Amino acid sequence: MSSKTYQCLSCRISSTLQQSVKHVRRQFHASAPNSSRRRPAYPSIKQAELEAKSAHNADITARAAQLTPYTAREKELLAMRYTPEQMKVIEAGEAAINPLDMAEQGRLRGDAFRPTYMDDFATMRPLVDKEIRMAVDDAQAQVDSQPVKGKAGKKLPLPGVKYGADEEDPHMLRLRQQTGLTAEAIRKLRVKNLVSHRVVNQTRMGKIQSLYFLTIAGNQDGMVGIGEGKAAEDEDGKRQAMMNAIRNMRPIARYEERTIYGEVEGFGNRCQHLIFELARAAGISDLAARTPRSRNKMNVVKAAFEALTKQRLPEDVARARGRKMVDVRSVYYGGQVY
Repeated sequence: MSSKTYQCLSCRISSTLQQSVKHVRRQFHASAPNSSRRRPAYPSIKQAELEAKSAHNADITARAAQLTPYTAREKELLAMRYTPEQMKVIEAGEAAINPLDMAEQGRLRGDAFRPTYMDDFATMRPLVDKEIRMAVDDAQAQVDSQPVKGKAGKKLPLPGVKYGADEEDPHMLRLRQQTGLTAEAIRKLRVKNLVSHRVVNQTRMGKIQSLYFLTIAGNQDGMVGIGEGKAAEDEDGKRQAMMNAIRNMRPIARYEERTIYGEVEGFGNRCQHLIFELARAAGISDLAARTPRSRNKMNVVKAAFEALTKQRLPEDVARARGRKMVDVRSVYYGGQVY
């Protein structure tokens, strides 16, 4: 029988600790050890990369050498175009820019018409370049060709800049194309809004409110028209009614350019303000009207317009009967009987 040496608990613990301590490196600080591999202080660069970097630096230096400062002659030419204050700003800007930075950060164009060289375009080439003209020069030439009477200090209009007066309303442009009228002729028309009220359209989604306008337009020389417009906004409805009235303008037959031929029947009271405005827009100054029935404003205007445009002219009656018409007033009295 083999006998084992008896060891107490403390002896066995101390022997185990001594064996584990032999394989552990002693630490001189409280931070945890870094088991990862240390990186080198300087990166490893290949010979090809060094040669490419050297060639790139040489290219930058060569391009920077082409960006030379302004010569005395070039400064004289610039002084003829710019003020002394502007010349100081140009010189300060040239001094603040490093040619090496321009050559390094600058990029050549990538299109097919790009120059294959670095150039500041300060030298004129007669075969390629045109004469330099600034926007202020073109504006000055335009002002000189159109002299202004009695006005001094007019601002120069710069090319390519749109001013508020130059922009044309697309609605007005379409109206001129449809009617053939010029902008000046449209401005001279007499336009007046006669009827305006609120209307409501009941739908399954609820009540939709809008504004209704009835407008007349005429040149006060035998042309008059009425137009209706409906929109949610006040300005939109008025513009729509005005343009419809101008589109619907029709010629009105006038006797002696002051009144109508014979008697017509229509709706509207005796020369009320609606028929009066319609007659004045058409250029009729002698007219009497009566309304035996409805007094609705919309019906009055529409009925008066229809009555004026559907007059039965004496020439048409005479031509239908095969007779010759003679105007007694025009022949015997010269049209001076009222």
